Amino acid sequence: MKTRLIEYFDNQTCLEGYLAFDETIQSPRPGVLVVHDWSGRNAHVEERAERLAKMGYVGFAVDMYGKGILGKNNEEKSKLATPFFNDRSLVKQRMLLALNILSQQPEVNKEKLATFGFCFGGLCSLDLARSGVNIQAAISFHGILTSPPSGCINPLKAKILALHGYDDPMITPENVLEFEKEMTFSKADWQIHVYGKTKHAFTNKLANDPNFGTVYCETADRRSWIAASNFLTEVLS
Repeated sequence: MKTRLIEYFDNQTCLEGYLAFDETIQSPRPGVLVVHDWSGRNAHVEERAERLAKMGYVGFAVDMYGKGILGKNNEEKSKLATPFFNDRSLVKQRMLLALNILSQQPEVNKEKLATFGFCFGGLCSLDLARSGVNIQAAISFHGILTSPPSGCINPLKAKILALHGYDDPMITPENVLEFEKEMTFSKADWQIHVYGKTKHAFTNKLANDPNFGTVYCETADRRSWIAASNFLTEVLS
């Protein structure tokens, strides 16, 4: 497996993504954006990009905030993510830019592209799909499912998979129902897997804050990765 860092710019903001691929594969292969949680582009998404490379994809760990920017605590992470929650057009702008960078890589088959993300990154992946761009799949791991403001949603071309913990305090069963209605209204090919006894951030081994609602769950982590892997195989093969 080979990796490389790629600098790219959104106006004056320098961003740095992390590309992972199997250099023994000669032909272009599907590319998958991997979008970080609210802390920034971290080791978690880099490891997931590497997993994708081992499966025969090109994984690109996206940078939504800026080169080297990482939140060290919840206060810093919230400060970094809030501008994106308040302006979903900024989410769309950064995600379309990352998709363009990924599609330009010589290892990537630009006709077979997908995205997945964690928490904040789940929202980013879903918003990329909501833009109506021609990607094959968008996957959300314990993501924020709330839709952008009215008028920002286009017919969805991507197939949608949301992987959600039932006991996630940040996304209630009512929020899930609204998401299901949105996906149905958008005529999307969608599915949701809900894991019982599971809170937010269930794929993050460092998550251990029951009071905040972020707790790692090995079972949900394993099951959600299998579900996502099968989904990618179906839509990208």
